[in-house]
Amino acid sequence: MGWGALGRIRALAHKEMIHIVRDARVIYLALGLPVVLLALFGYAVSFDLDRLPIGVVDQDHSAASRRMVEAMTASDAFRVQAQLRDAGEVPAAFRRGELKAALVIPRGFSRSLARGERAEVQMLLDGADGTTANIALGYAAGIAQAETARLLSEAGLVLEPPLLARARVRFNPGMRSARFIVPGLIAVILSIMAVLLTALTVAREWERGSMEQLFATPVRRVEVIIGKLLPYVAIGVVQVLLVVTVGAWLFGVPVVGSLGLLFGAALLFLTGMLGQGLFISVVTRNQQVATLAGVLSSMLPTLLLSGFLFPIENMPVFLQLVSRVIPGRYFIVALRGILLKGNGIEVLWPQFVALGLFALAMIALSSGRFKRRLD
Repeated sequence: MGWGALGRIRALAHKEMIHIVRDARVIYLALGLPVVLLALFGYAVSFDLDRLPIGVVDQDHSAASRRMVEAMTASDAFRVQAQLRDAGEVPAAFRRGELKAALVIPRGFSRSLARGERAEVQMLLDGADGTTANIALGYAAGIAQAETARLLSEAGLVLEPPLLARARVRFNPGMRSARFIVPGLIAVILSIMAVLLTALTVAREWERGSMEQLFATPVRRVEVIIGKLLPYVAIGVVQVLLVVTVGAWLFGVPVVGSLGLLFGAALLFLTGMLGQGLFISVVTRNQQVATLAGVLSSMLPTLLLSGFLFPIENMPVFLQLVSRVIPGRYFIVALRGILLKGNGIEVLWPQFVALGLFALAMIALSSGRFKRRLD
């Protein structure tokens, strides 16, 4: 590529940047919406159990049963919403949506404890929300084990288990779901915004009739594609800076690894997604169709098939194969590796190669489909 080609690309990029600056809505969409979406999704999508409404069926009415209720509600995981007379009232409360769980303490609970016999309590869960039910079950089991250990200690019984496992949580000691979700959210938001920003570019030129003027110039197809891509790459880099800063400020997501590596991965990802948007605009030539195709082709695959919320290993084999062509899959791995684990290029090079290949493929497809003639 000679100096003449570089000059033509620079002129096209300058022209596209003028269009962007003149349209304030593009600036608001490009820089404001990602921050708003990150805040909304970050607070709304959470796997942390916080003040889950539960009912209590205390049929024993003893000091021991009250201690059990206090132990269950000592943390912020559960809060007592209702006192029920018997377990038969629980299903109706579940149907009305008033409760998500219920603690049932049967008669004779304190007597069994005093005799050193096995005392049982029951936790009923609303299984309509399987994710919340499983998390609540884990919390309840941990609280019950802690209460059992306390009772044994008070009785002077110290039982040493034959096998003692000590778990240490690395990279997210507080087990906060935001640290897991926010890196994936960054990938989802950037993919949607990048595709939408460029999906309207060439389609807008066709609808306004300005493509004829472009055909009259000696600019080649690949130069048109690159010239239109560069301004949006610059905007995308600013988007990355904004969402990473907001993620660290609002949700405490650390940046353990290299910022240079982070922006390198983001640059490859943005180039690929912006190229995908250009390809859609070249094919559709209609802003409405381009917008719809851009949203569907960016949001759904990145949201569902990238490992953002659901492990890829748990998907059917066919969907696992499909996920291999989803760039969000590799970008999310790179983000979590850099932000949370401090991984370097020696670990993340497969993700960089995959993102680079996708970016080249999108630019090649866009250039190949762009025709210098009017149909």
